[in-house]
Amino acid sequence: MAKKKQDVPDETRLDTDEDLEEIVDSVIGTEDKDNSTANLEIAEPSIDELLGASAKMVVETCMDIRRGENVLIVCDPTTGDIGQALHEATIKKSERVLLIVMPKAKHHGEEPPTPVANLMRQQQVVLAPTRYSLTHTKAVRQALRDGARVATMPGITNDMFTHGGMAVDFNKIKKRISNLGPYFRRRRIVNVKSSQGTDITFEVNWREWKLDDNGICNRPRMLTNLPAGKAFIMPREGTMNGVLIIDGSWDSTLLDEQIELQIENGMVVDVKGGQIAANIRQEFGEVAKKLRSKERENVWTVAEFGFGMNDQARMGGNVLEDEKRLGTCYFSIGDNSALGGSSSVGIHIPGVLTSPSVWLDDSQVLQDGEFVLDI
Repeated sequence: MAKKKQDVPDETRLDTDEDLEEIVDSVIGTEDKDNSTANLEIAEPSIDELLGASAKMVVETCMDIRRGENVLIVCDPTTGDIGQALHEATIKKSERVLLIVMPKAKHHGEEPPTPVANLMRQQQVVLAPTRYSLTHTKAVRQALRDGARVATMPGITNDMFTHGGMAVDFNKIKKRISNLGPYFRRRRIVNVKSSQGTDITFEVNWREWKLDDNGICNRPRMLTNLPAGKAFIMPREGTMNGVLIIDGSWDSTLLDEQIELQIENGMVVDVKGGQIAANIRQEFGEVAKKLRSKERENVWTVAEFGFGMNDQARMGGNVLEDEKRLGTCYFSIGDNSALGGSSSVGIHIPGVLTSPSVWLDDSQVLQDGEFVLDI
């Protein structure tokens, strides 16, 4: 005998497609609401939170600021947010912290106002997030001689301070740069080429390679850039000859037209490259006019050469981060006195090559922007 079909109550019977769609819509709507709530819970931190986290990392990891140390934070009107974040992070470590907002300089290497320079000499730690670099200034050199440890951040922006090169593991950067040391030993001739036309040769004193720009600046008389990550040296004066094509960035400009520098005996003798080349000639010319006649040509000294070693650094048109990008190399023009040279001219501007090939004597280091060494 067949079983009698059980009656379904009217209130639960799905009589039409519309009834089914209504139930489905109600379920989907609930899921959307749940997903929306989840998205709110994992929202991007605020800029203040990001600045605070980076500042904490600078204070604790990079500089290892200790209780009771004298700390000076020097910023300008373009970097006030970063200066404030550093101040808030530092006062949790030391009560002897001073934040100064100085006028924005006109170019890299310009000396800070005398009261700022005097204060720098009295510190154990100096943090300098500024639009233009204080690295190659007499004020920083004197602060280092007097025992300070210094981190300069020329051209730093809120985005650069919280992302990219600043988000790297600086202890890994330190190891990577240290691994380069044995390859530099006893090699004195550097040759740089690129598919864009660079072909330049110069000598170095291999003992003078700087391998401490790794973001860890925890001892007296140490100096670093942040974001960090480069190995660099002063080319031996008078030895550089050839053609240098800057194709990545120059100072704070991401290039859409290459800059060609003709170099003879360590000096730039010609600059080509449209309007930006004209701007370069004008800027360096104006600095030269302020010098004694016999020193004016020194503004065109090729002052520094280095490799980028930071795998998180981005090429974005700010040389502070551009020159740290892993696989690039850079040349700086102007003041080399911070590296022991004779060109003390108050201007120092780098340009970045994106995909260089580099040899030290007969040993190749880079091939089209890729390290061929095991680092």
